[in-house]
Amino acid sequence: MDELKKKLFYEQKNGYDLVDTREHIAAEDYCRGYMSFLNDSRTERETVRNAISLAREQGFVEYTPGMELHPGMKIYNCNRGKSLMLAVIGRNSLADGAVIGGAHVDSPRLDLKQNPMYENDELCYFRTHYYGGIKKYQWVTIPLELHGVVVLQSGERIDVSIGRESDEPRFVITDLLPHLAQDQMKKVMSEGITGEALNLLIGSVPYAGEGKDRVKLAVLSILNDMYGIREEDFLSAELEAVPAFDVCEIGLDRSMIGGYGQDDRVCAYAVFKALLDVQDPVRTCVCLLADKEEIGSEGVTGTKSYAFDTFMADLCASQGVELRRCYEKSFCLSSDVTAAMDPLYPEVSEKSNNARLNYGIGINKFTGSRGKSGASDASAEVVAYLRRIFARSGVVFQLCEMGKVDQGGGGTIAKFMAGRNIDTVDAGVPLLCMHAPFEVVAKLDCYMTYKGVLAAYSDN
Repeated sequence: MDELKKKLFYEQKNGYDLVDTREHIAAEDYCRGYMSFLNDSRTERETVRNAISLAREQGFVEYTPGMELHPGMKIYNCNRGKSLMLAVIGRNSLADGAVIGGAHVDSPRLDLKQNPMYENDELCYFRTHYYGGIKKYQWVTIPLELHGVVVLQSGERIDVSIGRESDEPRFVITDLLPHLAQDQMKKVMSEGITGEALNLLIGSVPYAGEGKDRVKLAVLSILNDMYGIREEDFLSAELEAVPAFDVCEIGLDRSMIGGYGQDDRVCAYAVFKALLDVQDPVRTCVCLLADKEEIGSEGVTGTKSYAFDTFMADLCASQGVELRRCYEKSFCLSSDVTAAMDPLYPEVSEKSNNARLNYGIGINKFTGSRGKSGASDASAEVVAYLRRIFARSGVVFQLCEMGKVDQGGGGTIAKFMAGRNIDTVDAGVPLLCMHAPFEVVAKLDCYMTYKGVLAAYSDN
């Protein structure tokens, strides 16, 4: 009976029971690079800018339509500073398809409103509008930074970063003291803090003299001295308030990583780093770092945009291949984080089908919610293909879903890639505290995600 069980039963194992010392060292080395990248990439713009810098160091050149392409050539195309496409040209024609690794670089945050500044009882604030799905109460009483751009009416662009350096001021959203919060604490959690209450405290000292809005004037004078901007310039600004937490190791054993924006920059770094490391691929390898996933992949920089199709069509045209013929032979690994089972909240997970920390890259055959609404639902053949690649390359992996069937769910860019007639499956890093200002992943899972994408790129 024991022999038959061993032969027929499927038993998932902790990744640390499956890897050796060499893999431990490789995972630590990989994660050091990732932590440094994440610490410097607080927004989608900064992520793209940092990725381009690293890519150029590895020999990638900016693509221009009509450029002559040859096997081994490394190219990139930046879409409006907020999404990025890169490719390593393979030995085979694009008529045989491409291998695509896709992830998103935007994360939940607080965007400043178009008219953000106001003074109330001699305190000055920025009004915000939250971006993506958040628990609003998690964003109060934590230090916040401000990042983004202000574009003047003339077209001049001014980069803004306040709070990243240790000697720079930071911002906060205040909350009631428990002594006076009896009424607030009777509310359900979703109503305790409202969206309109998520306002940043930015100053308290009035400008010398008499009159109204003296604190607002003093704060605006500081911004004018720093960046040369006026209040009207906020009309054409993209400024994002993000948590002012440094990326750090978590646990006495240092086995985990904590930080803001790991959904989905932990997977974005994996698909990007794997493309940098791929050598002499048979099929052309493509990396898509997309924007706007947290709000449905909309807009010119989201996965729904024709920007990706234009990039791929240009590559196909250079080889005399129809785009639709390339797509139907292509494979996409949509790499997005998945919900790791949290033992402190077991009621939302179905234990035998939920991802766990340290069990490797999580393959989600489908995402969506309840009756798989909004899912691409990869075929059995596609999942088997990925299993085969991972098994050959020694990638530790697990099959998983986003919690109990009727509990909720989520979506990724997978359905938009699948909608292009590309075989697509989700696979990414299990994550604790998803969409919180501070998220947690396991180092081993980060490394196995990179290793899994590299195996897909390198599959012959």
